[in-house]
Amino acid sequence: MSKIDLDKILKNKVEHGKNISPILPDGVKNYLIDIDGTICDDIPNEEPERMSTAKVYPDALVTLNKWFEEGHIICFFTSRTESHRNVTEEWLNKNGFKYHSLLMGKPRGGNYHWIDNHLVRATRYNGKFTDLIEKNAKIEVFDDRK
Repeated sequence: MSKIDLDKILKNKVEHGKNISPILPDGVKNYLIDIDGTICDDIPNEEPERMSTAKVYPDALVTLNKWFEEGHIICFFTSRTESHRNVTEEWLNKNGFKYHSLLMGKPRGGNYHWIDNHLVRATRYNGKFTDLIEKNAKIEVFDDRK
């Protein structure tokens, strides 16, 4: 999906005369992907000098670029700080990652629990990037019986 197509999809949506949040078309996923320890070596913010030479996980590069070419949105969401933006963008581009956006400043420490008014799915990276499969899993949800 080109930048122009993405802008068109996410442009102002109006329902009953009021602006609403856009909803992606069926089949288009909005991937938020961590960087350190997920697509490359796990490098802490305290060692930024290592960021420019991080080893790429080849299966991540192949899979993410395939998803990009299939029309999905690729957004890197990292705990790296805004001061690491330039080295991060240079590294992503040098290593051939195709992406739409880069969000800096994700909270550190893991154990994330994301609450949103849109559908959210989470996949923990366990050492290999592949296409995703469907699997039933136990999840925590709000008690809507009250």
